[in-house]
Amino acid sequence: MKKNKLKQPITKDMIIDDVIKLDESLGDIFMGFGMHCIFCHLGMEETIEEAAYVHQVDVDFLIEKLNETYNNLNKK
Repeated sequence: MKKNKLKQPITKDMIIDDVIKLDESLGDIFMGFGMHCIFCHLGMEETIEEAAYVHQVDVDFLIEKLNETYNNLNKK
C-alpha cells in the first residue's frame, strides 16, 4: 500500500476513518486503547476527540501515539 505524506500531524479533530486511510496500521493504535471504532459505523463520521471522550481515553496521549507510529511508518 502506498503511504500518504501528511503536511501536518494527525490532529484530534480528524475523522477516524480518514486516519485509518492514511495507513491501516494506525488501527492497531486505536485497538490498543480499547477503541474498536475502526469496526464501528461511527468511525466514518466521528472525530478522534469524540471517540476518545466516549471511551475515556486521554486524547492528547492518543494523538501522540498515532503521530509517533505514523512518523515511524513513513521512515521505512
